[in-house]
Amino acid sequence: MTTLAGATTGQVLWRRLRSPAAWSETVDLFAILTAASLPWSTSLAAIFNVLMLLCMVPFLDVREFLQSLKRPICAAPIALVLLALVGTLWSDAAWGARFYAVNPTVKLLVLPILFYHFARSPRGHWVFVAFLMSCALLSVMSWLVAFYPDLALKSDRVERGIFVKNYIDQSQEFTLCAVALAYPIVQLLRQKRYWIAALLTALALAFFVNMVFVVVSRTALLTIPILFGVFALLHLRWRSIAIISAALLAGAVLAWQASPQLRKTADSFASDYTRYVEKGAPTSAGLRLEFWRKSLGFFAEAPVKGHGTGSTRGLFERAATPGDAQYQASAEVIGNPHNQTLNVAVQWGIIGVAALYAIWILHLLLFRGNGLANWVGLLVVVQNVFTSLFNSHLFDFHEGWMYVIGVGVAGGMVIRAQQPGAKTAVPERPADGKP
Repeated sequence: MTTLAGATTGQVLWRRLRSPAAWSETVDLFAILTAASLPWSTSLAAIFNVLMLLCMVPFLDVREFLQSLKRPICAAPIALVLLALVGTLWSDAAWGARFYAVNPTVKLLVLPILFYHFARSPRGHWVFVAFLMSCALLSVMSWLVAFYPDLALKSDRVERGIFVKNYIDQSQEFTLCAVALAYPIVQLLRQKRYWIAALLTALALAFFVNMVFVVVSRTALLTIPILFGVFALLHLRWRSIAIISAALLAGAVLAWQASPQLRKTADSFASDYTRYVEKGAPTSAGLRLEFWRKSLGFFAEAPVKGHGTGSTRGLFERAATPGDAQYQASAEVIGNPHNQTLNVAVQWGIIGVAALYAIWILHLLLFRGNGLANWVGLLVVVQNVFTSLFNSHLFDFHEGWMYVIGVGVAGGMVIRAQQPGAKTAVPERPADGKP
């Protein structure tokens, strides 16, 4: 009996190893684990991502995959990575610094792979669910750490309510999840499925309440109204927009009055700017203004092809003012100007900026239709575009992988729905397209 059972198990395992469907399911599993682990660990996310890519190899249709790379949505990110590699040839930085600066762009090569896989997989929505549930659990831990700081895994414990990573990454996650839920909530209300809609509404509010009373980044404060504005223009009538805007404004006023943390975060905009202008103090806002001013000068020096990959830190070192008795913002040396466009422009000039904007525009155009995948993909791109005004989020590990996973999975789902023979979706809007 044991021998028979062992043989049966071995046969089942062998059949799965020879089954393209089984390998495809495994790829889906590792994609889900990558999304679920991203809010918690960079190492786990990287490991699961590598395993996902390896599991695609045994039954990859190389010819079909190479054919898919001809799509502009795939060619644009590949072009930016190639530009980063070629840009090492005219940079004056050390070779180690040049290749180190190539590394943040390499994640963009995963985009075409995700497009290809999830155009064939029916399980893309589970990646979104995994990320949402993982962020919901993180919000619970954020509350616990806010009241019991010793629970935090961060050794410095400087940032209130941060269990892992930092408040910028956490705010990006919570903002994306909360605003993304607006679409399914509206669809459920149209279908009169009020209990599920109420559950998702409570989950979305939980993310906002955490940001109001625990911690939120200033970038998130600026982008949340923009993201909701995009949703309203696409999916609501003007009457609905007016009612919801009034409700949101009332909620914002209440939150402002009830949360000292929120007022402190908002007030820091003006105080940081004033201290920088009057004293040259290295405040958060002041440093960004200093980085942008100098980066524009670097760009003007080499506007067409830039200074080359990895050249940014050396340029800031040469432009830094001598140290005074009191440290000034102008003395700061950095390899990242905290603006995605300037980060690209300094290294690769107008050519790089054209490649960067081509990525964003092509991916925005990909998500022009209806449905959850289109909404999530559009939201990820819009969030990345606007937050990249204040950070180099496409090149940062956490926000960059949020973009790659979100756009890659949603894009694959959209391509799958557009393929001949795809199941026709039930209309989700009334005749005029808005409630």
